Amino acid sequence: MSAFQIPIEHLPPGYAVYGALYKDTTNAAFLQSQLLARNPEFEYALIDASTLLSSAHVLAAVFKAVWAAYKNALKTPNVHSETVLGLSPSFNIAEAYRRYGIGPESRNVVVIKIITDASKTLAAVEQHVAQKVQGTPVPLTDDAVAACTDVGKVKKYYKLNGVASLAGGPKSQAAPEKLREAEVLALGAMALRGL
Repeated sequence: MSAFQIPIEHLPPGYAVYGALYKDTTNAAFLQSQLLARNPEFEYALIDASTLLSSAHVLAAVFKAVWAAYKNALKTPNVHSETVLGLSPSFNIAEAYRRYGIGPESRNVVVIKIITDASKTLAAVEQHVAQKVQGTPVPLTDDAVAACTDVGKVKKYYKLNGVASLAGGPKSQAAPEKLREAEVLALGAMALRGL
């Protein structure tokens, strides 16, 4: 199974969230072009997995976006683009899309579908994504996401370069305890945006 329903506590009634991680994606440029063209068939949050630390990291952005949609407080065109913005510690929408959204060079992509239409099922979402995303689907787990993380990017985007406990080690890898600390700091930056 490539996509799965993600149980998120305290979602508003009628919302469902589906997600998957696609590794070694070969058609990222095509997927990005469909988002830029606002093709309604591609209304998904397509996130560059190298900018994520865990599944909780992306789910925090999803939760924030769903509540913004529920309260009619979206700052972007739809709940999916709001999910990408939700990953950013700033309100700069273009920067959030560029940093966290899919790009032509993205190799590992997290696909999130948020629906309120009960006629859309997991099977329909999974079939559409499997037809359109050329990559290897894996479950959206902490370990799978962490394997894709570019720690250097995360430190840069969340301004964590000065954090002494995160210093050292290769750019693309870090010890699990360092990833957990970076995750806490990134989630804090997301939560404090705009305060």
